[in-house]
Amino acid sequence: MSHASSTTASSATRSEAAPVDIAAERVAKVYAQAIIEAADRKACRGEVLDELASLVRDVLPKVPQATQMLASPKVALEQKAALIDRMTAGRMQPTTAHTLHVLARHGRLDILTDVVAAARRRADELEGRKPATFTTAVPLDPADQARLVAEVERAVATKLAATFVVDPAVIGGLVVRIADTVYDQSVATSLVRLGQRLKQRSIHEIQYGRDRLSSA
Repeated sequence: MSHASSTTASSATRSEAAPVDIAAERVAKVYAQAIIEAADRKACRGEVLDELASLVRDVLPKVPQATQMLASPKVALEQKAALIDRMTAGRMQPTTAHTLHVLARHGRLDILTDVVAAARRRADELEGRKPATFTTAVPLDPADQARLVAEVERAVATKLAATFVVDPAVIGGLVVRIADTVYDQSVATSLVRLGQRLKQRSIHEIQYGRDRLSSA
C-alpha cells in the first residue's frame, strides 16, 4: 500500500527521542488554542499556521542570531518587537505577527517551536485528521509525499496528518502507522516473512523425512 503526505507533513531522521518538557507542553497547548481561535476569527487559520511553520522550519534556522535574540531573556522587549516587525511586515498575516508579539511579551518565544507544533495538532484534530507516521528508507520530495498521503487517505478513507521519518533499516517500501494501527509494506518486513516461510518449510521437510524413516 502506498500513501502520502498532506500539507501538514513533515520530515525527520530517526533519532533518540528527546525528553518531553511537560510544563512547556502544557503552556504550548494554551497558546496553540489561542492562536487557532484568533486565526479563525479572521478566517486565516491555514495561512497563519503555514507562516508560523515556515518561520520555525525555514527562516529562523538560517538566522541563528535572530533565534538567540528572540529566545534570550536578556534582550529588551522593544528589540524583539522591532525584529518581529522586520520579519513579518508585508510578508505575513497580522495574526501571525500578533502571535509572535504576544509570545514575546510573555517571554515565551523560547517555546515557539512547541507552540507551532501544538497549534498544528489542534488544527488537525478540529479538521478530523488522524496522526500518521510514514517511515521510508530514503527521503521523499514533497510531491512524492503528497501523492503517497493521498493514496493512503483513499485506501483508509480517512484524512491524515502525516509525518515522514527516514529509517534506512526499512531498506525499501513503506511502513505507515495510523494511530495504533501499523500498515507495513517494507522490503525488510517482506524478507523477514520470507525467512519465516522458508524456516517453516524446512521444519516441515525435516518432519516429513523423519516420518518416512519411521514408517520404513
